[in-house]
Amino acid sequence: MNDTVDKSLHRIAAIDWMRGIVMILMALDHASGFFNQGRIFADSILLYESGSLLASDQFLTRWITHICAPTFIFLTGVSIAVSNAQRLQQGMPQAVIDRELWLRGIFIAMLDIVLLSLASGKLVLQVLYAIGVSMIMMVWVRRLRKSVVLVVVIAIITGSELLLKWVWVPGDDVPLWLALTFAPVFSAAFSVFYPVMPWLAIMMLGWVFGEWMQSKRPGPRCIRRLLFASGGCAVLLFILIRSMADYGNMFMLLEGYSIVQWLHISKYPPSLAYTLLELGLMAVMLAALMWLEPIVGVRHNGMVLVFGQTALFFYLAHFGVLALLQLFFERGDLGMAYSMAVLTVMILYPVCRAYRTIKWRNPSSLLRFM
Repeated sequence: MNDTVDKSLHRIAAIDWMRGIVMILMALDHASGFFNQGRIFADSILLYESGSLLASDQFLTRWITHICAPTFIFLTGVSIAVSNAQRLQQGMPQAVIDRELWLRGIFIAMLDIVLLSLASGKLVLQVLYAIGVSMIMMVWVRRLRKSVVLVVVIAIITGSELLLKWVWVPGDDVPLWLALTFAPVFSAAFSVFYPVMPWLAIMMLGWVFGEWMQSKRPGPRCIRRLLFASGGCAVLLFILIRSMADYGNMFMLLEGYSIVQWLHISKYPPSLAYTLLELGLMAVMLAALMWLEPIVGVRHNGMVLVFGQTALFFYLAHFGVLALLQLFFERGDLGMAYSMAVLTVMILYPVCRAYRTIKWRNPSSLLRFM
């Protein structure tokens, strides 16, 4: 790589930390699903019965993992912009870049459609479906002006609930086109946890941010200020929308003023309140990590960095580890979930380090898609 690319990569190294942090939180959430008898899973009007009591410890354990999917998908958009700029610098034709993005998107979506659905015993479209299809659509989105993309992002994030008010009755049958795009479905035949359009909007927003960094070449301080300001504004907008207790949370109204009720927001599908809060918190955290980077330095083999650089491999491998641990440990309380999450992370660290080494030594192999 040339010096320009190296400096660009170093400048955004905190992105890998951010991605690694959400991988660890994701492992906790899924460990809770495997081992926690009291796990709360009520992040949708389809899953929550109005008036139900939500235990604070169980709820907050689930809530802290809400940041995972928006962060990972936003950072995927950033990575697409950065990777595209680097490859153009290296002289790679745009048609080849498009083909690579197409192939990777298809590969990632098929992991959900085939591999994880097979493990579930039915068709289940989860986060990899949303990421893969969104990456495919980014082939065309990248040809639009950033201002146009930003307008479309705002329209999707703010207007999805208005659209669903017209065409969706929660609990009724959902046409396939709507299930794949905007409205989740949980049925015995198949489930769609991540309808693609709201998540595509988050990836598009990440792409706009990455394009801004690549085209304007702002200094680290400028990037941190933008992240802090935008993150803070997003959190303030969340507070305003949530206090209105009406539009903005996908039909889940505010039932009281406890912290649990304030944070009880719709992930399936992602509401305006959910998106504002999680992306706002992510932006503030990413700014803090960028501020810390020159102070603490970057350890090449640091655990969080390694997980961030092998995120898709970690995602797939951690399910296997959790399934294996089920052979030796029984379901228990919340403490069991935390214990199994720690054990999973410890097992995966050397595995992910080894995988990263193999992948970097074989940059043209199929491993480049992971």
